[in-house]
Amino acid sequence: MTTSDTASGRSDTASGRRSLTAIVLAAGKGTRMRSDLPKVLHRIAGRSMLGHVLAAAQEAGATRIAVVAEPGREDVAREAAAAAPGARLYPQAERLGTAHAVLAARAALAEGDDDIVVAFGDTPLISSETLRRLRAPLAEGAAVAVLAFEAAEPAGYGRVLTEGERVLAIREEKDASEAERRVRLCNAGLMALAGAHALPLLERIGNDNAAGEYYLPDAVALAVADGLPVAVVSVEEAEAQGVNDRVQLGVAEAAIQARLRRAAQLGGATLIAPETVFLSADTVLGRDVVVEPHVVFGPGVAVGDGSVVHAFSHLEGARLEEGVSIGPYARLRPGALLETGARIGNFVEVKNATLRAGAKANHLTYLGDAEIGEGANVGAGTITCNYDGVNKHRTAIGAGAFIGSNSALVAPVSIGAGAYVATGSVITDDVPADALAVARGRQAVKEGWAEPKRAAMRAEKEARARKG
Repeated sequence: MTTSDTASGRSDTASGRRSLTAIVLAAGKGTRMRSDLPKVLHRIAGRSMLGHVLAAAQEAGATRIAVVAEPGREDVAREAAAAAPGARLYPQAERLGTAHAVLAARAALAEGDDDIVVAFGDTPLISSETLRRLRAPLAEGAAVAVLAFEAAEPAGYGRVLTEGERVLAIREEKDASEAERRVRLCNAGLMALAGAHALPLLERIGNDNAAGEYYLPDAVALAVADGLPVAVVSVEEAEAQGVNDRVQLGVAEAAIQARLRRAAQLGGATLIAPETVFLSADTVLGRDVVVEPHVVFGPGVAVGDGSVVHAFSHLEGARLEEGVSIGPYARLRPGALLETGARIGNFVEVKNATLRAGAKANHLTYLGDAEIGEGANVGAGTITCNYDGVNKHRTAIGAGAFIGSNSALVAPVSIGAGAYVATGSVITDDVPADALAVARGRQAVKEGWAEPKRAAMRAEKEARARKG
């Protein structure tokens, strides 16, 4: 039994507050992905596979996170830092098996946390609840807990060997006997170890096997030989599946999308055709939100209560307050903020721009680097010309302003509250409040011009026909 030690990260096990180190193995090259990107950085629902595992570990109570990666992978280091601030990266210079990989994080193991959970960066479906269940036997005295599933087709998996309720060992298939290969209880790979036993067990694992590797599952047989309790925690086979190629990546995407859609619906959102809506892991949909078919939510989107996202819209890095309506065919890019009651219609793109309460742009408009005042109306075909080829500039449109159709607002420019911009204007100078701005060529009418022109064109066409 330990006592509370804030500086070391240890916890008071008597009170049930146990500290946890999560070690995530992420050094796989993923050659079957046919990609220059490390396998664990491939994305599912807008989040890397590594990000999914790190999120589950943190939700399961990890107080310390160690990521074991290939040396020099700055991209993996950046992803780990973004997904789990404070995570430490440990290089695995040689790939000599899973136990060898875990020992690359020896310094983290030596910190003295109560529980150690070993997870894999390419098992994105693993849930925080499963990780909590996996570590639970440690609080009851187990030295090791293994995650296992009943496989429909066990070929290729390590088998969990038991005698009654006792766990004896985990045998890799290539080392298993014919009788052991008939066992359907398979090793899911993830393991929890009591902090006091983790290093002593891991350091004794040898490589006397067909592959000559140091297998993490061998910790089970060592614990049994020492008379230490070993527990098995069951999980559905689908949740434990790793991702090794693009086909499996697609299967995992479908599974996570199903989870996200269900959570959104149970949270009070209506998805009219759920199977056509694609969510990101961090998408937030409020109560009574309605999402029509064929909508894509990229990362960083929050939609307020009572809002409607019409069909074929695409959102990323955007926030919608209550009662907002967008689409159909709207595109919201990072930095878009639509305040209460704002409206974005068909074929409108918004980037790094704020529409204040009740503002609207109903069709065929680009609003970039702009602020649209409360109740302002932006007509069809309006463009904020925000980029001069080198720098981005902002456009400010005041409350209650009216921007006529087919106008170009050349930033930096300000349109005052209540001002009118005439249809077809190119605005390059600020417009005062309540003023009318007209910036277009004067119309010229030449009466009787059309018929002589048509006659001349007919004559030309006939002449070409005669020559042909």
